[in-house]
Amino acid sequence: MNKSKYRGVVVPMVTPVTQDGQLDTQAVERIINFFAENNVSPLLMGTTGEGNSVSQADGQLFVETAVKAANKRITIYAGLTGNCFSEQVRQAEVYTALGADVIVATLPTYYALTEDQMYEYYKTLADCITGPLMLYNILATTHMSIPVPIINKLADHPNIVGLKDSERDLERMAQCIEITKTHPDFAYFCGWAAQSAHSLELGGNGIVPSTGNYVPEMFNELYEAAIKGDMATANRLQDETNEIAKIYQKDRTLGQSLTALKVMMQTKGLCEPWMLMPLTRLSAEEEQAIKDKLK
Repeated sequence: MNKSKYRGVVVPMVTPVTQDGQLDTQAVERIINFFAENNVSPLLMGTTGEGNSVSQADGQLFVETAVKAANKRITIYAGLTGNCFSEQVRQAEVYTALGADVIVATLPTYYALTEDQMYEYYKTLADCITGPLMLYNILATTHMSIPVPIINKLADHPNIVGLKDSERDLERMAQCIEITKTHPDFAYFCGWAAQSAHSLELGGNGIVPSTGNYVPEMFNELYEAAIKGDMATANRLQDETNEIAKIYQKDRTLGQSLTALKVMMQTKGLCEPWMLMPLTRLSAEEEQAIKDKLK
């Protein structure tokens, strides 16, 4: 692991909403306190947080509420999605002014982009915003993969501080972690939760597990064990968290799994399982089946 100040467990936080689709600020406060108590940070409005469905106004309220609740106990990562560049820059600046520590941006997704266009997008974004920028590679939703050579080139930019990579490719993971060894201020965060322990063993800086919404303490323990070289403990926790993930992920689409995750969080009094359109709740029978599995 290099000397980047960005490290540890960053949970891609769900976006808690009310039945009418409004941001549930009280739930935001509960979840942020839950995270802080377990030494993990949130990534607001990532994929697990339905980032593409959150309005600009609610995005600002979300960041403001989370920053206040965190009270500098943990790092606040704010997700940035969309296809209008000028709006993205404006929103990033608002998030930073409200207290977000890092902006985490996916590629614009309407058009298929060339490698040069990907590079220019991130370089220009990094040039235009005040806060530090982290690249976010997620093939499953953007249908594009940022090539490793482009990441290596972007790692030279003084305002680009790392990569959150959710692509399921072990060779790519190793190559990206190699970049951090020649760029001491560039962090690698593994967004493939099932490979959390392995990525840390290779020298990654952090992990971004969606199951951390439900069991942040297990991922914090996994991280601490891995960085101490106790891979037996880290791998045991990896296996245990993988089993928990199956409860909400198995045989479901990504969107269905997110509402199932909120059902699990509901059992801890953290939030209600309402979703932002176009996603919807599961049936009452499915929700009860999830709760029964947790008993």
